[in-house]
Amino acid sequence: MTKRPAYDDPHAAREAENYARPIPSREYLLSFLKKRGVPLRFAQLLEALSLHDPQDQEALRRRLRAMERDGQIIRNRRDGYGLLEKMDLVCGRVLAHREGYGRVVSDDGGESLLLSPRDMRAVLHGDRVVARVTGMDRRGRKQGAIVDILERNTREVVGRFFIERGIGFVVADSKQFYQDILVPLDHIAGAREGQIVVAEILDQPTKHAQPIGRIVEVLGEHLAPGMEIDLAVRAYQLPAEWPPDVRAECERFAAEVPASAVDGRVDLRALSLVTIDGADARDFDDAVYCHKTAHGWRLLVAIADVSTYVARTTALDAEAQRRGNSVYFPGRVIPMLPEVLSNELCSLKPDVDRLCLACEMSIGQDGRITRSRFLEGVMRSRMRLTYDEVAEAVVKRHRPTRRRLGEVIALLDELYALYRVLRESRDRRGAIDIDVAEPRIVFGAQRKIERFEALRRNDAHRIIEECMIAANVAAARLLRRHKMPMLYRTHGGPTAEKLADVHTFLSELGLKLGGGTKPSAQHYAALLHRTRARADKHLIQTVLLRSLPQARYSPDNIGHFGLALDCYTHYTSPIRRYPDLLVHRAIRHFLRGGRQEDYDLIHGDLQVLGEHCSMTERRADEATRDAIDRLKCEFMLDKVGEIFQGLITGVTSFGLFVTLDDIYVEGLVHISVLGSDYFHYDPIHHRLRGERSGLDYRLADAITVRVVRVDVDERKIDFELTEGVKESSARGPRRGGRLRRRSKQRSPK
Repeated sequence: MTKRPAYDDPHAAREAENYARPIPSREYLLSFLKKRGVPLRFAQLLEALSLHDPQDQEALRRRLRAMERDGQIIRNRRDGYGLLEKMDLVCGRVLAHREGYGRVVSDDGGESLLLSPRDMRAVLHGDRVVARVTGMDRRGRKQGAIVDILERNTREVVGRFFIERGIGFVVADSKQFYQDILVPLDHIAGAREGQIVVAEILDQPTKHAQPIGRIVEVLGEHLAPGMEIDLAVRAYQLPAEWPPDVRAECERFAAEVPASAVDGRVDLRALSLVTIDGADARDFDDAVYCHKTAHGWRLLVAIADVSTYVARTTALDAEAQRRGNSVYFPGRVIPMLPEVLSNELCSLKPDVDRLCLACEMSIGQDGRITRSRFLEGVMRSRMRLTYDEVAEAVVKRHRPTRRRLGEVIALLDELYALYRVLRESRDRRGAIDIDVAEPRIVFGAQRKIERFEALRRNDAHRIIEECMIAANVAAARLLRRHKMPMLYRTHGGPTAEKLADVHTFLSELGLKLGGGTKPSAQHYAALLHRTRARADKHLIQTVLLRSLPQARYSPDNIGHFGLALDCYTHYTSPIRRYPDLLVHRAIRHFLRGGRQEDYDLIHGDLQVLGEHCSMTERRADEATRDAIDRLKCEFMLDKVGEIFQGLITGVTSFGLFVTLDDIYVEGLVHISVLGSDYFHYDPIHHRLRGERSGLDYRLADAITVRVVRVDVDERKIDFELTEGVKESSARGPRRGGRLRRRSKQRSPK
C-alpha cells in the first residue's frame, strides 16, 4: 500500500503516474510558498513537507533548480526560495538595442523594464533573466537591474571578421547585437579580414568581459551574391536545413497520390477547380470553383490536405512547428515543409489528383454565407492561372485572353460577379481596406538589383482574397459552434493612449473619427473613405494604421478588428502556415466524429503554439525586411550624390525617414540638416517643427533629397535636403542643408 504523503497535493495522481518516487508538484510548491508568505530555505522545505528520504530530497532539489531556470521561483542571498512577484521581480526576455541599452519584456505580458548599458554588458539579445525594479526614468518608465540570468539565448553569431592590433573580433550583423565577439587568433579557422563568418560563443559576456568565441564557418566574401539571405537566415536563427529524421520520413512519400488514399473521400475531380496565384508561385495550396444558383452562388474553396501527410508527434510535424511558416526572400524561399510536399504532393498542380480539405459555401445575393460544410475530397485542378491573366480576362475583357482560357472563362466570370457582391458586403460591414504598392526586386547578372517594380493588387487578387476570407470565416464558425479548441486570427482595436493621439491629430485637420472612445473598423473605414480625395490622404492613412496593433494567433477569440469580423481564423494556407495546419486537424477531428473532450490539444497548448506562431511570423517579416534593406543599400552604393524625389514615411526626434519614389529605398535626413533652427519633435502630429522659422516637416510630405552616404553593413542610407525641395501638399517649400556625419543612426523600428 502506497504511503499517503504528508502534504495534500491536488496533482499527486499526475505526479505518481509520471514518477516512481513522486514529490510535490510545481503547482503545489508555488501555492505552498505563497501561503507561507516568506522565502524558505531548502532545509525548511524538507521539514515542512516531511521529505526525509535522501532520494526524495535530491528529487526536490532538482525540481527547485528547474523552477529557478524557468523563472517560477528565485533563491535569494540567504538561500531562501521565494516567489518573484513577492520580491518585486520580473522574469522575461532581454531585447537589446544597437546603442547599448535594452529592456526586459515580462513573460506574462506585463510592463517591461528598461536596462542601462552597464547592465546590458552581461547579457545578449534574447537571454532570459530575472530583473528587479530600481526606479522610474523621466518619462515615467520603469527601470530595472538584472538579478539573475536564467537562460542564454545565443550560441552562434554571424557577422564580419576583423583583426586590429593583433586581436581578432567579429562584428555581429544583427542590429540587436551590439557587442563584438573576441576571437583568439588560434581560433580563426583560416578566416580572412572582412569575410562573413559564423562564430560560436565559448564564453558568454559578463559585466567585466566581452564574449569570447571561435570561428566555426566562413560563409564568404562581403557583398557576395546571395550573401544577404545567408546573413538574414543566420542572424534571425531561421531553421533552413532539414534534420535527418525529417528527410527519412519524407522518403516514404510517393510522387503521386496512391489510389488507396482516395477511398472514402468525396470525388471533386469533375469540377472545374482552378488555382490563381502569382506568376512566380510554386506551391499552390488553394483552388476555387463557383457557379450561379437560384439564390446566389455556390463557392467551393479546396485546400491542400496537408494534415493527411503531416501527422502529430512526427519529426516532420515538429520541424514544421519549429519553423512556424515559410519565409519568402527575394528569389529564395525557406519553406515550412520539404519540397516533396510543398511543391509536389500538397501542391494543387493541374491535371493530377490531389487530396484536399474543401469548404463548400452557399452565398446569397447580399454576400452573406447562408450555409457551409467541410469535406475531405480528392480533386484535380483544371488550370493554373495567374492574377494578371485573370484580370485581363474578366476585368479588361481582353478577347484573345478570354479565347485562350475558353473552358474556364464562364467560371471566372461567375467568380468576378461573386467577388463584387462579397466586396459590397465587406464595405457594408466596414472592413478596413488599403491598397499599398509593394516593391518587387528584379535581379540582373550576378544577383545585382536591376530595377524595382511596383506590385499593385488588381481585382484578381481581390477575388481570391475574398474567397479565402469567406472560407476562413466558415472554418472559424464551424469550430466555435462545436466548441473545438482552435487558434483564432485575432486583431485588436486601438488602445486608449493611441486613440487619444489619433483624436488630437485629426482635430488639427478638422476631422473626427467616429465611435468616441470605442471606434469600430466601420468608423475607421468611413474616415478613410471621406478623405480619399484629400492631398494629405497618405498622412491620414498612415496615422490610422499605426494606431492599430499587429494581428496575432490566440485560442481566445477577440475578433478581427481590421476585417470587422467577430470570428476569424486561418485555414487556407497549411503548406506555409502552421496555424492553418492546426485548424485542418481540428476540422478533420470533427468530420470523423471526434468531440472536444477527446481532442489532443487543450487551451494551454494552443496558447503556447499561438505565441510561438506569432513570433515566427514576426521573425520572418524582420528577416525578409533585413535582407531587402541590405539589397537596397547595395543598389544605392553607386548613387551617392544623386538627387531623388521622396515621401516622408517616418518622423522621429532625430530626423526624418524618407522613402524614395519608384525605387522604395528608405534613408534618414538627420535633424541637423533641416536648417539653422531648433527643431522640436511633436509625436502626436508626427512632425518636426522649427522653433524660430515655424517650418514643419510632417509624415507623408513630399520632399527632394540627395544621397550622401550608404552603409551596407548597418543597412543605413543618409540623405540631405536639396535647395529645390518639392512643395508639400499642405504647406510651403522646404529649405535644404548640409549633412553632419555621425557615427550612430538610430533605427525607426
